[in-house]
Amino acid sequence: MFQEASNTHNYFTVGFYNLENLFDTVDDPKTLDDDFTAEASKKWNDKRLQKKLRKLGKVISKLGYKEIGHPPVILGVAEVENSNVLEQLAHSKHLKEKQYGYVHFDSPDERGIDTALLYRKDYFSVKNKEAHSLYVENELGERDFTRDILHVYGILGGMPLHVLVNHWPSRRQGTEETSYKRVKAAQKNLEIVQEILKGEPEARILIMGDFNDDPHSKSVKTLTSDNFYNPMELLLTRESGSLGHRYAWHLFDQIIVSHNFLKGHDNKFQFKTARIYKPKNIQEYKGGYKGFPFRTYVGTKYRGGFSDHFPVYAIFSIGK
Repeated sequence: MFQEASNTHNYFTVGFYNLENLFDTVDDPKTLDDDFTAEASKKWNDKRLQKKLRKLGKVISKLGYKEIGHPPVILGVAEVENSNVLEQLAHSKHLKEKQYGYVHFDSPDERGIDTALLYRKDYFSVKNKEAHSLYVENELGERDFTRDILHVYGILGGMPLHVLVNHWPSRRQGTEETSYKRVKAAQKNLEIVQEILKGEPEARILIMGDFNDDPHSKSVKTLTSDNFYNPMELLLTRESGSLGHRYAWHLFDQIIVSHNFLKGHDNKFQFKTARIYKPKNIQEYKGGYKGFPFRTYVGTKYRGGFSDHFPVYAIFSIGK
C-alpha cells in the first residue's frame, strides 16, 4: 500500500486493457464479426460471452487494488465491438457495485472493434468526448480502415485530465512493412495534443493504448520525443511484457504521461508508478507458452481464458 502522506493525498489507478475480441453473439452485417456467432467454427455463444465478461471484470477490479485498495477510476480498453458489451461488462459480477460508466464511438474498423473508456462516475466526471479518425493507406494506395483515437476530457479529484485511447494498425503484413501506419498514428496523436495545448498550455495528458509496437519502436519514440515520458520502457525485458509472439515478449500496451505529472514540488497531480498486471491465474499454466497471457481462443480452439494481453496500469496521487 502507498503509505506516504496518506492523510493528504488520494491515490488513483488508471489502466489499459486489450480485451481480445469482446464481441456480442449477434452477426453485424456491416462488419467482419462472423467468427463470433454460434454457427461459426469458434461457436461463440452467450454462455462463453458471460464467462469472459466475469473473468475480465474480475481482472479489472484487481488493477491497483493491492497498492491502493480500490479498482481503477479510469480504464482504456481495446477490441470491444459495441456499447452493448461495454454495458454488460460494467454490470458484470465484479464491477456492478463500482458505478462504471463508459465512453464509446463506433469506428470504421473493418472488424468492428473499437476503443473505449470505462470510468468510475463517483471519481471521474466526463466533460467532453470526441473520436478522431486515423487516415492511413495500404500498399495499394487504398484507405486502410482502422480504429479511431478516442479523446476524453474530464475532471478527476478536482484536476482536469485529457485521455487519448488508441489501438494502432496491426503488424499482420509485417512489422517493417506496416511501421509507417503506426508512425502516422503517433503523429495524429501529437496533432490532437497540439490542439489541446493551444487552449490549455499546462494540460495534463495521458496517451494510452495497444500501440502494436514496443516502447523502443520508431512510432512510440515519435510520441515521447518532446512533451511526454514513457514509464513503460523499463518494464519490457526478455522475461516480461504484456503479450507474447513466437515465444518472445512484447509490450504493446502502454500508458504515456505528459511531463507535468513528473514535477516534484508544488505539483498536486503526480505520476507515481507504472506496472504490468500478470498474476498466475491469468497466465498459461503449462506448455511452451507457460507464463504468457491465458487467452480465450487459440485459433478456433476455445480455451476459456481472459485475453491475449495482460493489462497495464499506472498510479497517480492528487494532493488535497
